[in-house]
This record gives sequence, structure tokens and C-alpha cells, in this order.
Amino acid sequence: MTPLNIVILAAGKGTRMYSDKPKVLHALAGKPLVQHVLDCASALQPQQICVVYGHGGEAVPQAMQQYAARFVIQEPQLGTGHAVQQAMPHLGDDVTSDLAAVSGQSSRMASSSISNTMVLYGDVPLIQHSTLHQMQQAGDGLVLLTVSLPNPTGYGRIVRDAQGDVQSIVEEKDATPEQREINEVNTGILLAPTKLLRGWLAKLQNNNSQREYYLTDIVSMAVQQDVAVHTVQPAHEWEIHGINSKSQLMVLERTWQLVEASRLLVQGVTLADASRIDVRGKMNCGRDVEIDVGCIFEGNVTLGDNVRVGAYSVIKNSTIAAGTNIAPYSHIDGSEVGADCHIGPYARLRPGTRLHDGVHIGNFVEVKNSEIAANSKANHLSYIGDSTVGSRVNIGAGTITCNYDGANKHRTIIEDDVFIGSDTQLVAPVTVGRGATIAAGTTVWKNAPAGELTMNDKTQSIKPGWKRPAKKK
Repeated sequence: MTPLNIVILAAGKGTRMYSDKPKVLHALAGKPLVQHVLDCASALQPQQICVVYGHGGEAVPQAMQQYAARFVIQEPQLGTGHAVQQAMPHLGDDVTSDLAAVSGQSSRMASSSISNTMVLYGDVPLIQHSTLHQMQQAGDGLVLLTVSLPNPTGYGRIVRDAQGDVQSIVEEKDATPEQREINEVNTGILLAPTKLLRGWLAKLQNNNSQREYYLTDIVSMAVQQDVAVHTVQPAHEWEIHGINSKSQLMVLERTWQLVEASRLLVQGVTLADASRIDVRGKMNCGRDVEIDVGCIFEGNVTLGDNVRVGAYSVIKNSTIAAGTNIAPYSHIDGSEVGADCHIGPYARLRPGTRLHDGVHIGNFVEVKNSEIAANSKANHLSYIGDSTVGSRVNIGAGTITCNYDGANKHRTIIEDDVFIGSDTQLVAPVTVGRGATIAAGTTVWKNAPAGELTMNDKTQSIKPGWKRPAKKK
């Protein structure tokens, strides 16, 4: 595979966004526009990614510092050709020479492998890996990504000769009336041999109505040098849609969410309404999953077989095992939920929560950084934080683990088969022994012994030999 450089143009101010935030940092499907492009670019395994930024100062490099990319400022902004010029000093024409020298190959063999450079745009977030890979396979020379639109207004037109060969790209502002009738348009995305691109950029002129250096002018230069010009069209028109305003961002957001919904439907997921679901990350679903309206899925989410998600629930970076029912208006973040659990409605699982099989977390119950073993229940109005809860535990309404002393967090341990009465406060660090019963309204500020009833009078007291009531037949 020919070595690849990728240049991402991300210097635009985005005046029509009416925001102090750089345009490419506005979010679509839960992450910044430019991050979508960086993820797609990274999947091509390039030798170098160079992001050209401008407006917003260091906001773009700071927001994207997790990527192994070089960030280059364009100041002032004098057009797309000028932007790519800023990246060129950081791109190699031939990256195989060092490898060849190490392996003992001749320098002539090394120089035969010339790198290509691909130009992408930070405000065109939905370009797909498959389309860019198709461009890499299109042939030697200059490769343009074009698309045929019923209404090409605003785009540069692809001008071809009688044989159908590309001759040039004409920007709409500079086009003749006849050229404006052309419906094949330039997307701006291109692939070119790095060495040739470097030479073409050096020859750019700004003798146009905008007094800018157009990257598109390299096409006529390629034609003059008899360099082959190939075109590729994307599988979907939405791949090449750019963002210049909040209204365009909204439209593309809904377009992408319908694409995601269609993907889930093809996989067999049942959606109550495909127009009312938001996937803001990666989502994997088993068989016979059902999702009601208004649900949001963020980050990496996995839903096992036969999971049901109730209306207006939010699930983020979590795994839900088979057969679990998420009742409406539940929020689950950074959690692992076992099989056949029942969550909600109005439940909140915060990061670090791990529920084993058959756990019930009911309405207005919050769980944070806690592990709850199989078949335990907290059905009403409780807070379980920094706790380890055993199996078959019943936590009554209004129970609170008091895990914070004003300076430090402490852990509560509740062993198997414990019954905790309503309105109990467990003042950590504290352990409730196996089979213990805590009377309603008790403040537990020291360890409760196994198998005994612990209750408050004026002080916390223990009733030796007390027997828990048995269910009447």
C-alpha cells in the first residue's frame, strides 16, 4: 500500500454558527465534528495526520490532543490552497527510504515508493472509511471525490471535455451560466501524489473574485501535465455534507441518527420510532432487543439478548446483560448490569456500579461505585454509594449509605441475606453481618452482628435471640 499523509482543514471560523467555539468543535452524534474526521482518517493508518487550524486559537489542538496528529496554524486564512500549503513542510514525499536503508535495499528501490496525500475537511464529519479506501484504489494520479446533485448551488462544478475527462473545477462564483448548469460537483476531498501536490501548490495564484488560493486550481495543472485525473463518488450523499450553520448541523444530526436507526433495524432491534433515538457512540445489540422512544445511547453501549429499554432512558458506556428490563426515565452511566435485572423507572446507576444477575433497582434509587450481588433489591428511594452488597439483600425505602465524612469516602459492606428496614442510615465505614436485620429508622454507626436485630432506642441496641418474622401462608 502506498504510504499516506492526511491533511485535515479545520481553520474555518464558522461565522454562521454564531458561537465563540470553533466550528469544528461543535458536536454531532456526541462528539466534535473534527473528531469524526480524525477517527475516519486514523482508520486508514496513515504515516502522518496534519490538522490545519485557525480560529479559536489553541482550542482545537487542546480538544484533540489524544490523537497522534500534528497541528499547524493557518494565519491569516487565504483559502483552501493556502491552508494545505501550511501542512506541506510536515509531510514526507518518500517515507520508505529509511526503511529500505535498514533492510539493505537500494536507494533507487526506496525512491520508487512515493507517498500520497489526502485532503479532508474538519466540518465534513460523516465521510466514510469505505469511500476513502475506494479513492485509494482508484488509480495513480489525482483522485477527486465528486457527487452529482439535483441542486448543485454553492458547489464548484466538475468541468469535463467531450470524452468525459476532467479538465478543471470552477467555483460557482467564477462559473459561467453554462458551467452552473453542471450538476457534478466537487466535494473538496482529494488524493494526490505528495511530490506533485507540493509543486502544484507552489504555482497557485489568487487571481479570482475572492482573492484566495483555491486548492481546486491544481486540477487544471494536473491536466496540463498529463497526470491522470480520476473521480470517485460516495455511496451516500450525506457523507459529503458540510456544516456551516446550526440548522445544517441539526439536519445532519437527524440524518445520521436515521442511518444508525436503520442499522439497528437491519440487525433485528425493535424500535418504537426510528426517528426518536439518539446513538452518540458505538452500540452493539443482541437478538430481540426492544427500545422505546426518546432513548439516548452514549459512548460504548452493549445490550444483550432480550433487553428492553423504556422510554426516555439514557445509557452511557455501559453493558446490559440478557433479559434485563430498563424501565422508563432511567439513567445508567459507566455501569455493568447483569442478566434478568429490573432497573427503574427513574433509577440512576453512576460510574463504577456492578449489578449481578436478578438485581432490582427501583424508582428514585441511586447507586454509585458499588457492587450488588445476585437477587438483591433496593426498590424505593435509596442511595447506595461506595458499597459492597451481598446476595438476597433487601434494602428498604429511604435507606442511605453515608459514605462521605466531609473529607474522605468510606465503604459500606452488607453481607448476604441482610434485611434493612426503611429510613436507615448506614454510616461508613460499617459492616452489616450475614443474615442481620436492621430495624426501620436505625442509624447504624458501628458494625451490626450477623443474624441479629439491630435497632435504635436512645442508643443503638442489639436484641440477642430475636427472630425475623416469617411470611404467613
